[in-house]
Amino acid sequence: MNKNSSNIMALAPNTSNKRKTVCIFGTGDFGRALGYKLIQSGYPVVFGSRSTQTSSLIPKDAEVLSHAEAAQKAAIIIIAIQRQHYDFLIPLAEILRGKVLVDISNNLKINQYPESNAEYLAQLVPGAKVVKAFNTVSAWALQSGTLDASRQVFVCGDDMEAKQMVMDIVRALGLTPLDQGSLLAAQEIENYPLQLFPMWKFPILLSLGLITFFFFYCLIRDVIYPYVYENKDYSFFIAISITNRICPILALILLALVYLPGVLAAIIQLYRGTKYRRFPDWLDKWMLCRKQLGLVALAFASLHVLYTLVIPIRSFVRWRISSQTVSQALNNKTEPLNTTNAWLSDSYLALGILGFFLFVLLGITSLPSVSNNVNWREFRFVQSKLGYLTLVLCTAHTMVYGGKRFLSPSSYRWYLPNAYMLSLIIPCTVLVIKFVLIFPCLDKPLTRIRQGWERKPQYSE
Repeated sequence: MNKNSSNIMALAPNTSNKRKTVCIFGTGDFGRALGYKLIQSGYPVVFGSRSTQTSSLIPKDAEVLSHAEAAQKAAIIIIAIQRQHYDFLIPLAEILRGKVLVDISNNLKINQYPESNAEYLAQLVPGAKVVKAFNTVSAWALQSGTLDASRQVFVCGDDMEAKQMVMDIVRALGLTPLDQGSLLAAQEIENYPLQLFPMWKFPILLSLGLITFFFFYCLIRDVIYPYVYENKDYSFFIAISITNRICPILALILLALVYLPGVLAAIIQLYRGTKYRRFPDWLDKWMLCRKQLGLVALAFASLHVLYTLVIPIRSFVRWRISSQTVSQALNNKTEPLNTTNAWLSDSYLALGILGFFLFVLLGITSLPSVSNNVNWREFRFVQSKLGYLTLVLCTAHTMVYGGKRFLSPSSYRWYLPNAYMLSLIIPCTVLVIKFVLIFPCLDKPLTRIRQGWERKPQYSE
């Protein structure tokens, strides 16, 4: 038991009650919020400022001294000042020698300067140990107890001991430090807060493009065509019917696009005979945003489920059912149950339910809190094997929905097929290619290539 206890203590950060003093240069919003959080965590805090007068905004347990006096009191100094004001540090270079300087600054645009702010700080004060950290945390997040924002703090620096000291502070504040390596990573860390959903840009733009295309496509077939040829006003279809057609179409297409780059990559590797050559940039970027594509697809599938649930209470549906009932009563004729249609209907619904269940399972396992608790083989089984099963079920769901209407001339208006027919093109292509790739004559060499085997190039004499 003592052995276990010692192992646990070795893994834990320094939890001594006596914490080292931390100096903060800058009394702005972030500096004050960080100082208050540090005091709450048991750190003595001293502020270095041009004005040594205590303000009501400064945490009451913190000292306010001149920059030189404050720097002499602490081994760790957090620079909560913008880059353009770093010049005041030059006269303090001798005092700051050997100190740990934590640069928390950000810029107004990506790659605003040739070098990162942290590297620039290291050039100004060459004797100091510069660490980049805290630039991805806002003052509001610190004030609200880090409950309303990400807890991740990216940390980088050339001095391992200095970096470890900063990471211990991060943990003491209830945040999660992520070691990003040397100070060369500082520019990437500074660019990170300026990126607006970088991995979501392609999925969102693609979804907007598909929504626009299928909206006007369905509008032409389901609203304009009946108005022109039958003089019927179905404009109210826009609210529910057309939307409920677009959502499952996009869910199926986007789900297929999650697995399409994988089969394309397999074809490229088979053609090249090696895995040691980079994929084209467009394929690399596509593969990096597959998780986001899948989550957007799940969102559209969920909307489809909600829209489907409200169909029975629609005025148009209730009117159509009552009209059929009255028509049968007036004609004294009851339509017999068509068991074939009943089987198709139940099969269509069963496939949809199973497909959506697995869809939700894929979405849950893609969450970091869940994926971090499964090993790679389990994660791959869910995302790959169950993912393809989800695609098969959802594709079958759409095919059964179509039934005999695929060959019916009335399904084509102005020679345009129904929208769900178009949605089957990409999923069926992916499934056919995947089916071919699992043949032993292709699967075995592909497995060998992915294990490091290379096909030697043939040179002609």
